Amino acid sequence: MDASIPTKPADAHIDGPVRAHVVNLSFYYGEKQALFDVSFPIHDRKATALIGPSGCGKSTLLRALNRMHDLYPGNRYEGEVILYPEQINIVSPEVDPMLVRLKIGMVFQKPNPFPKPIYDNVAAGLWVRGIRKKSIVDERVEQALKQAALWDEVKDRLRTSAYGLSGGQQQRLCIARALAPDPEMLLLDEPTSALDPIATARIEELMAELAPSVTIVIVTHNMQQAARISSYTAFMHIGCMVEFDKTTTIFTTPKESRTQDYITGRFG
Repeated sequence: MDASIPTKPADAHIDGPVRAHVVNLSFYYGEKQALFDVSFPIHDRKATALIGPSGCGKSTLLRALNRMHDLYPGNRYEGEVILYPEQINIVSPEVDPMLVRLKIGMVFQKPNPFPKPIYDNVAAGLWVRGIRKKSIVDERVEQALKQAALWDEVKDRLRTSAYGLSGGQQQRLCIARALAPDPEMLLLDEPTSALDPIATARIEELMAELAPSVTIVIVTHNMQQAARISSYTAFMHIGCMVEFDKTTTIFTTPKESRTQDYITGRFG
């Protein structure tokens, strides 16, 4: 483990190295505040689930982590998201959002492959980074497709359109595309909500396989899914972080009554 990744920032519930630390993060859509002083650690090479009722700020928080909100004018951040080991505040206006997105990949709710061949989809992030040498790109494309458990299914049709893949395969392709530039974190926004149960199970297996090698933050409405695939869980409500802890603690002995009410189905 990189010795420069700290194990004990000033925060509770930290029992190992962290890849990032969200500190008093607030976010505004123009004049409307959507996140309120959110703080929590993101443990290195573990999966962290963000849960909470619709409209609570989960996806807003996830998109803040790779500066997706910068694509729209008038949005702004307050607070910090410190990325280790660089120790840079990735929501600072001095930091290039494109650099952040190369370090922190994102996969959306619905598969969104580019209208290009499978190979070009996976290679896209490498080309953006200026990596053009064919042997290197070939190797990274193959590696990413293997990481996404897709290589054996597509290795003989890399030059065919990504649109010819099934929905579950397209989502794994999007994961491969995000993994190819070797990101420090991978963000997933409801990645199985548009998939059938078989494809959902495959994506969940993939998350479990990836977690030991890449830091994952996943937004999910499915609490069973959060319990199955995450090591840590954060419960959000009305733009606030209500509770963060190990997943087993959140689902068995939560400290906050709102967390208890949500996971037992009293609201949400």
